[in-house]
Amino acid sequence: MEHLSRRIELLPAWFRRFVRSREIGLTMFAAVVGAVAAGCVALMNFLATSAHRYLFGVQVGDRLSGMTHLIEPWALSWPLIGGGLLVAMAWFWTRIGRGDVVDPIEANALHGGRMSFRDSLLLSLQTLVSNGFGASVGLEAGYTQISSALGSASGRWLNLRREDMRIIVGCGAAGAIAAAFNGPFTGAFYAFELVLAQYAIANVAPIIAASITGTLAIRAFGGAPFALFIQLNRPVTAIDIGWFALLGVACAGIGIAWMRMLPLTERLLLATRLPRLYRPLIGGAAIGLIGAVNAQTLSGGHGALENSLFGQMTLMAAAILALMKMVASAVSLGSGFRGGLFFSSLLTGALIGRTLALTLSAIAPQIAPDPAAFALVGMGALAAAVIGAPLTMSFLVLETTSDYTLTAAVLAASVAANLIVRETFGYSFSTWRFHLRGETIRSARDVGWARALTVARLMRVDPATAHRDTTIGHFQLKFPLGSRNRVALIDTNGRYSGIVDVSEAHTEGLDDTQPVSTLARDANVALLPSMSAKDAMRMFDITESDTLAVIENKESGKLVGTLKETYLTRRYAEELEKASSL
Repeated sequence: MEHLSRRIELLPAWFRRFVRSREIGLTMFAAVVGAVAAGCVALMNFLATSAHRYLFGVQVGDRLSGMTHLIEPWALSWPLIGGGLLVAMAWFWTRIGRGDVVDPIEANALHGGRMSFRDSLLLSLQTLVSNGFGASVGLEAGYTQISSALGSASGRWLNLRREDMRIIVGCGAAGAIAAAFNGPFTGAFYAFELVLAQYAIANVAPIIAASITGTLAIRAFGGAPFALFIQLNRPVTAIDIGWFALLGVACAGIGIAWMRMLPLTERLLLATRLPRLYRPLIGGAAIGLIGAVNAQTLSGGHGALENSLFGQMTLMAAAILALMKMVASAVSLGSGFRGGLFFSSLLTGALIGRTLALTLSAIAPQIAPDPAAFALVGMGALAAAVIGAPLTMSFLVLETTSDYTLTAAVLAASVAANLIVRETFGYSFSTWRFHLRGETIRSARDVGWARALTVARLMRVDPATAHRDTTIGHFQLKFPLGSRNRVALIDTNGRYSGIVDVSEAHTEGLDDTQPVSTLARDANVALLPSMSAKDAMRMFDITESDTLAVIENKESGKLVGTLKETYLTRRYAEELEKASSL
């Protein structure tokens, strides 16, 4: 805290007040964050393309994944060498005691927008090594990681409130994606859908400011890594819409299968009994072999996507490349290479769309499908299924084509694919990775404060208790009307045995010699101290009780406290209000 205070004192007090208390101040600050994000994108893209040029012999202006000719056999050892570098980096990181890196989604969901810049820098370097040495991953994860971390670090310097910290993290990601794709709307809705998980009026100005400055700044730095303008061969017709819907459904199933490839790859690597630290070596060797068959599977896939959209790729070539890209990406991520599936999903979706268009052309030539239109719809639908951002993908197509009719079709297919994945699978790629780690995060919605509000913090630790074998008559003497509302029953070993309503125990006509346990309720229902407030409220809804016991654990069953529903809901509302005002 003293270190943070010293950093805050370096900034003028008026500047901190201006950013903290004025929406226009936060918006102006967000614009700066967006410009810085564009600088990070330009630098990482330059380093990655330079690595491709010197390691694989890619010519200036070309892309590694756009190389259709065979690469020199010796050059295909670079993914293996890149895996070795990742092993060295991971070994060093564990030696200095660093753990898992928090990404923007997890930071906003659990940590109030707080990210470690040092950890994020390492992850970005690992992503750069992975992509630069040919692994089948995109740089977009590295772009957003370092840009959001810079936003988080600057927010700590200004001592921003919790919600403003979350917005600034979103601004970093928005600026990075806008710069990467030359699309301010694409960047903005990426932040809304994935990093903030909400659309709110208070978020619009800062996020849009960051996206616009990111787009303008990347042009000053030499242009976006991926910026195309595509003209369709013919307008979209009503017949096309039906096929686009089918394509959206197909992309949902393919997306789920692709995401399930990741744990399957990890299990296969686990069967080798090689320590986890050294798995990038196996992955690098496998990627080199896949690249020897088809070099378009290497790196993020920018060049291959251009070939898919503008080239004369055959049906068989498109289908095989789509399958190989999915396998190569799963091997890369499952073996420990760093990166994301953002651009890989765009490429694979475009290839699937093109495959469907060419299939229709072969079966029913009178339909005359436009391969470019089908490729764009497939690109948006599969990316929405995997990444979980249908509006982001729709705006990407709009900013690429300026075709509103096609954008509407992409939006429909993307929403359908995303809805099917949510209903049948329940995760996007980011949240699926959290699930594999044992986390239950489903989005970037802020749940960190709610997780900290546990039953252990809320329960009453000195509840009124009575032995379960106590007679009703003795219970009435010990607890007269008005003394207590509820009394928990325990056995000789302190195990919980139910709760008795004191007023019910004083009902006329009861047999005073009967044990009071005959009046007990919820004997088989209890809370655990580690439960969150939300879990506890769910238990109250299920049992329809107003007081529940808290036991030490399920094995011992020992009573440690009680919790009232009214107190729980009041404290939850207080913490919710406090979190929104920090």
